Amino acid sequence: MSERELQRVEVLSRVLDGSMSAAKAAAVMAVSIRHVRRMLSRFRRDGAASLAHRSRGRPSNNRLAVDIRETALSLVRAHYADFGPTLAAEKLAERHGVTVSRETLRTWMAEDGLWLSRKQRRAFHQPRLRRECYGELIQIDGSDHRWFEDRGPACTLLVFIDDATSTLMQMRFVPSESTFTYFEALDGYLSEHGRPVAFYSDKHTVFRVAKAAAKTGHGMTQFGRALAELNIEILCANSSQAKGRVERANRTLQDRLVKELRLEGISDMAAANAVLPAFMARYNARFAKAPARSDNQHRPLNLPPERKADILCWRDQRYVDRQLTLRYERKRIMLEENEITRDLVGKYVETYVFADGRIDIRWKGISLAWRAFDHNQQHVTHAAIAENKRLGEVLAYAKALQEAAPPKITSVGKQRSRYQPTGRRSPGAPSFLDKRAARRAAEAAQVAGQVSDA
Repeated sequence: MSERELQRVEVLSRVLDGSMSAAKAAAVMAVSIRHVRRMLSRFRRDGAASLAHRSRGRPSNNRLAVDIRETALSLVRAHYADFGPTLAAEKLAERHGVTVSRETLRTWMAEDGLWLSRKQRRAFHQPRLRRECYGELIQIDGSDHRWFEDRGPACTLLVFIDDATSTLMQMRFVPSESTFTYFEALDGYLSEHGRPVAFYSDKHTVFRVAKAAAKTGHGMTQFGRALAELNIEILCANSSQAKGRVERANRTLQDRLVKELRLEGISDMAAANAVLPAFMARYNARFAKAPARSDNQHRPLNLPPERKADILCWRDQRYVDRQLTLRYERKRIMLEENEITRDLVGKYVETYVFADGRIDIRWKGISLAWRAFDHNQQHVTHAAIAENKRLGEVLAYAKALQEAAPPKITSVGKQRSRYQPTGRRSPGAPSFLDKRAARRAAEAAQVAGQVSDA
């Protein structure tokens, strides 16, 4: 019995033996005197068990049929075993016509061991207030995951999300996080939305120079240089929790998007990129928030396509030597001799490398004709340094090269410090016997000289 029922048994017992009046019992139990009389009547007839609620042990009048519960759980086990209750309820109604509220399905899945409660999945993070305006701060991140599960290789999803509204602004599947893949995603973002005030990222080397105090270098990355030319600020978070909005979005996408791709039977990046706009529209309609202020901080791009292409590329400078040649990515490039290039000896020219591999060499905005003096096939060098986020792409490229070319037998050669015998024995230090023989020979020579003088 519950504590409340035990209290009522004690009070009613005192009323029966005359130590408490019915009015006082009604005040103690917070019920009417009429209800006290009804309980006394039941208590005299059936004892303490009569004080339990009449609906105890009986099924609810609003319960669903048992076959609906079994049908829903069997479908969840067969198709949506790793789905959450909300998404599973949506798919049951959408694909199977089984309409069950998400909370009812949550209770069923918890009872069946298919779902953990919120308390069991609880995580603590310090909150940060959202920005007030749409387009004021855009969080960006790359999520390396097996998006196609066992149907395709692992890849990276670049995610751009608005801090004020949690709206997915841009998404793109790419092989890995690199400058050119972020340029590609940024190009789509600028074409669709315009220029935001700032981007908020992690400390990946695409966004931040690892050693800012280095004496050589440009002081900023290629992505940072492009944003500076576009008048967009780049901010780096000190921890992953600081940009928790995009991190939580990645976690949600690794659940929902993976299952959407599975249901659609998609197993490659091209097909996945084609369905991303429709998925983003459904996601934003469900999860996007209204901003605190209605201002849109995006600015128009107002750039011709050729100017934007010159910004979203890899730009650098190379020294021109006396032979009108320069070095770039293990290639020796020779400039064609003309009245402009004759004066470039000892100077630096600008190199523009575009996403399609095209290289353009310019001097004060003028494109220069060139040709490769020798072509060194690009390869993964022995003991090459590869960043963790690009390791998958580098390994895939190495495998493709290994399958295309047979292994070569390489001569090890001799080390420079290796001992090479000459056939001559080292004299070493003279022994005691050698010293005595030399001394006796000298004494004999001296005696022979004295005899000859006599």
